[in-house]
Amino acid sequence: MRFFERLADRIDAVDSVVSVGLDPDPDRLPEHLLDRDLPRWAFNRRIIDATHEHAAAFKPNAAFYEDPDGWRALEETIAYAKGKDVPVILDAKRADIGNTTRQYADLLDDEADGPAADAITVNPYMGRDSLQPFLDKEDKGVFILCRTSNPGGADIQDLELAEGDLVYERVAALADGWNGNDNVGLVVGATTPDELEEVREQVPDIPFLVPGVGSQGGDAEAAVEHGLADGVGVVNSSRGIIFAWEDDQSRRRATEGDEEQFAGASGEAARRLKRRLNQYR
Repeated sequence: MRFFERLADRIDAVDSVVSVGLDPDPDRLPEHLLDRDLPRWAFNRRIIDATHEHAAAFKPNAAFYEDPDGWRALEETIAYAKGKDVPVILDAKRADIGNTTRQYADLLDDEADGPAADAITVNPYMGRDSLQPFLDKEDKGVFILCRTSNPGGADIQDLELAEGDLVYERVAALADGWNGNDNVGLVVGATTPDELEEVREQVPDIPFLVPGVGSQGGDAEAAVEHGLADGVGVVNSSRGIIFAWEDDQSRRRATEGDEEQFAGASGEAARRLKRRLNQYR
């Protein structure tokens, strides 16, 4: 079964298009987890337990695992999430040339030391040959950066080309042409709802990964209305879910002896986002 088929099944099973970003910033982990062998894994396991019933996907960002213990934590995280039947999107934004990009694409291959992610984010700046090893993996999802949610995305993505289209519009058109295996998605942020709508009009059949809803204040209605292709796509929140416990009420409960309150707060945040997004589905 191909990635977007598995994702569609998961969306139907939990009635949700929420992607939970697993970005375990070591400076923000609960203090009682810091003496564990792998604090990031200990944190993620509790977040997964609390949120999986509301999650269409989990999205760990590779930046939070770029060290030996981090890769171990990531392997455990991916295995545990997949054990809950939740697809995993590795937010790695990889791409390069030749043998280098083939090595990056191996992140999607199951190996003896642990299962691989189901999908990955990639950067199209170096062109098709830098993405081809990812595109060739027919059963894996490939989310191509198109119109990102950060304010600086406009510096390059909104530039007008000689033919009159904008860079992000050209990326969407190229991605549509590269989708021979029906495994391509686009990353289009909810913080630019007009551009999100424009990209959807341009590529009606490609699912989107929509970041920016949550702590970045993106447009949830636009994320659902334009982010889904035939009901398939995900809307991601990372900090707004996994660090929901940092509000004052949760901190007070934690000081009263409930050390696991952070996980419950994350589960409630995921449930609220699911309910919010489902208003527009």
